[in-house]
Amino acid sequence: KQYHSSSSADADFYNKPFTYTIIQSDQVNAFVLPGNHIFVYTGLFQYIQNEDELAAVLGHEMAHVLARHGGERLSGNVHMTLFGRLLWWIDPSLLLYSIFVPAVKVLRELPHSREHEVEADHIGLVLASEACFDPRAAKRVFGAMKEGKKIPQDGNKANTTSQQQQQQQPPEFLSTHPSYDSRLTNFDNWMSEAMSIYNANGGMRCQRIRREMAEARKIASAEHMRREEELARRRRHRG
Repeated sequence: KQYHSSSSADADFYNKPFTYTIIQSDQVNAFVLPGNHIFVYTGLFQYIQNEDELAAVLGHEMAHVLARHGGERLSGNVHMTLFGRLLWWIDPSLLLYSIFVPAVKVLRELPHSREHEVEADHIGLVLASEACFDPRAAKRVFGAMKEGKKIPQDGNKANTTSQQQQQQQPPEFLSTHPSYDSRLTNFDNWMSEAMSIYNANGGMRCQRIRREMAEARKIASAEHMRREEELARRRRHRG
């Protein structure tokens, strides 16, 4: 299945390196900007425990690039702006315009946004599986966010704020994103496909790659400790 809509999206996805920026904020969100720049708020790490779960989030954002959702939104906004100006010319009282704007929001923009999010969930699950990250982690992340189950910090018990979160969520038809229940159901429907990719060739390919990733983490951790020790030594020397 072809998930992208143009060759230029392919070129951006495969030829431009992705950059990843962490934003210090309690907001639970991530987003991608043109040029393959992904931003993740630290608040999201309250619900992410490992690399598989982080890959579920990053795969979703990368999927927006591959599916060229940004370009589709821009094109749609241009058309709606032109139509709105036409209504203003036809009816200077702005009565038609005042009806047009909320109608477009509810009947076109929000459903279209939810469609993009569903598509990004699906593509992101496939991308994570192909990269040998466990696709089942996607359901764990969104399940934790639905229940408001934050990862314990500093030895504290897990913080659950499910009722408060549910009260803050608008009805799905008034939201830019599908509801948590819809997303979890979709993951169930797609999981067989994702697991077949993850376990291809008897799982041997992903087992090998995951061993290599584990070794790379050890090397990176050792290098980080070495740099920290070197910085501490320099501070002591200056002191």
